[in-house]
Amino acid sequence: MIFVNLPVSDLPRAVAFYEAVGATRNPQFSDDTAACMVLSDIIHVMLLTHDKYRQFTAKTIVDAKTASEVLICISADSRDEVDGIIGKAKAAGGGLDPTPIQDFGFMYGRSYEDPDGHIWEVMWMDMAAAKTAMAT
Repeated sequence: MIFVNLPVSDLPRAVAFYEAVGATRNPQFSDDTAACMVLSDIIHVMLLTHDKYRQFTAKTIVDAKTASEVLICISADSRDEVDGIIGKAKAAGGGLDPTPIQDFGFMYGRSYEDPDGHIWEVMWMDMAAAKTAMAT
């Protein structure tokens, strides 16, 4: 399993955004300082208030709207699913395509920015076509 821990400035707003893009909240690991958002059986996002996040590191919490801390990429099963997730992010108030759209035929990716500025890339790849493209 992978747990991505993200500091957020407004926990209820962040929870609403992640629910809008398809995550479900796991109440067992959520309280008024943190919310465990399940993206898949393998990927969970821990949304942490700044005070809670500071319990895990003494480092300065960066403002992800002005500095890059990480680019998170998840896979999709099709080009349509990529666009569908991006559409959900847009409808929930997310920033669209903060990184360049990638369209190489066998690989297609777009990105969105959550309300705190964390960038999520959504990528689809035709593995058979990718092997052929990489071999040439």
